[in-house]
Amino acid sequence: MKIREVKRYARQSLKNRWGFALLLTIVTFGIYGGIQVLVEMLISGGFEAWVDDESTSATMVGYILSVILAPIIMSNYWVFLGIVRKEPVKIGDLFDPFLNFGLYVKAIGLYILVAIYTLLWTLLLIIPGIIKGMAYSQAYFVLKDHPDYSINRAITESRKLMDGYKWSYFLLMLSFIGWGILSILTLGIGFLWLIPYVTASLASFYEQLSNHPKEA
Repeated sequence: MKIREVKRYARQSLKNRWGFALLLTIVTFGIYGGIQVLVEMLISGGFEAWVDDESTSATMVGYILSVILAPIIMSNYWVFLGIVRKEPVKIGDLFDPFLNFGLYVKAIGLYILVAIYTLLWTLLLIIPGIIKGMAYSQAYFVLKDHPDYSINRAITESRKLMDGYKWSYFLLMLSFIGWGILSILTLGIGFLWLIPYVTASLASFYEQLSNHPKEA
């Protein structure tokens, strides 16, 4: 798999849809991060108290909310996959998992299980943890295409898809480091464009991975 082709296809998919991609990213992370901050502030007793709060109560609530809201990050990937596939998509698609209780529970379960598996491997050694993290990287996309799959089957299918392609995935992620540095130099503004580009590239990677047979 050629990284240039993956990224080129992502850029082509975003052509004339950058505005939508930017809005999609802002809404996704605005809800995911905004709700967590708002609730933590309310628990702490206001903004100043939240900033100075050294207790674990607000932090624990934040962790819990990050799990509860995790499906919106997952559905963000799904909408970008729709963009790559040139399907009609809309901002409201972000909330699909919240409108389907079974899918919502499965999405949270997948998020938790992937995190646990990756953590356990990382506790053994850092490198195996990174490798396993890459092996599980396609599980969210797999669940999109196969909502009937069990959580473990989605993870297993991800491992199968990534067999022989972990290095390609690593190079893909590595290729964005320069853009990340530039985004930091723009005081973070560049991330508004970088995040959609990265997400579309990950969707493009999965699309090529799932639609092309592996070489013998």
